[in-house]
Amino acid sequence: QVSCFKLNGCVSPLHCLGLQCYGVFLQILTAGWDELECHRVFNFLWELSNLARKVQVVVSSKPGSARRLELRIRLYCREVLLSPGSHRSDSAFWLTRILKPWPMVNQARLLYIIFGPVSSRDGHVVWQKMIEGPTDETSLKGLADAIKLLYGTEAREWTADDVISLVDELSVVPQEWLMENNARLLLLSGNSICFTFLASKAVNGRAVELARLMVFMVLVCEKDLYCMDWAVKMMQKVCTVFSSSWERNNFLQCLENTFAHMLMDMLQAVLAGEQDEEDSSFLNLFHLVNAQANFHKEILLMAMGNNSSTT
Repeated sequence: QVSCFKLNGCVSPLHCLGLQCYGVFLQILTAGWDELECHRVFNFLWELSNLARKVQVVVSSKPGSARRLELRIRLYCREVLLSPGSHRSDSAFWLTRILKPWPMVNQARLLYIIFGPVSSRDGHVVWQKMIEGPTDETSLKGLADAIKLLYGTEAREWTADDVISLVDELSVVPQEWLMENNARLLLLSGNSICFTFLASKAVNGRAVELARLMVFMVLVCEKDLYCMDWAVKMMQKVCTVFSSSWERNNFLQCLENTFAHMLMDMLQAVLAGEQDEEDSSFLNLFHLVNAQANFHKEILLMAMGNNSSTT
């Protein structure tokens, strides 16, 4: 009955320790309980806080139209059910309970509400962050960590296809993301999910889309100072998925065509004088030229190294 332990009880939830204390209390109380008992606890809390109806409101409303309720749900789920410091297996269990009752499209919306970027001023979810321009690692880390959790061995109720579908749905919440933000999320989600996601596109014959995503991964590696040989090795691994040499060669041709088209588009933007205060058009061109050069340098080093070893 403590007001600060309730979903809508505290008048200033962002500056209150109530939900954090509740989460720690719940974590200690249920330590060592089996899944059936924890499931009953979840059902009790779900009904007590009327979360089902409240979640239904936010996932079916226009994003941001119920900002205060979105914030309350985010804090309750993060601080109480997914208490920081919980074991990965516990977090996987509770996150599964939160997401699984809903269709995939609603799961993606709910995942964004709980783990997506928020305003530093009022804590409300920033829905346009992935659409308006390239974002940073900080804005994507929560989502990436959640994806890794669901893809890991701790989340037994999720298949690789489930997680890939969830990532696909996430990339259009609330509208289609910039491809650079998709690429950065995949990089942050780890090698396994990244490869599985790319391989699924290769298997389904989506070579153009795969090539575009691969180019943006190269760009993110350049911008965020990742080792470029990672991108080359990932490309090599993806190439093994194609069932024929024609499919592989077509993908590689699409990759080079994508580089060329993006460079021309960015060059045209610079020549047209489409500059802002940060000279972003020129900076984007600069990064892409360097990204392409470093990517091909790694390929050449790998090719020449292989030739040297064979001779």
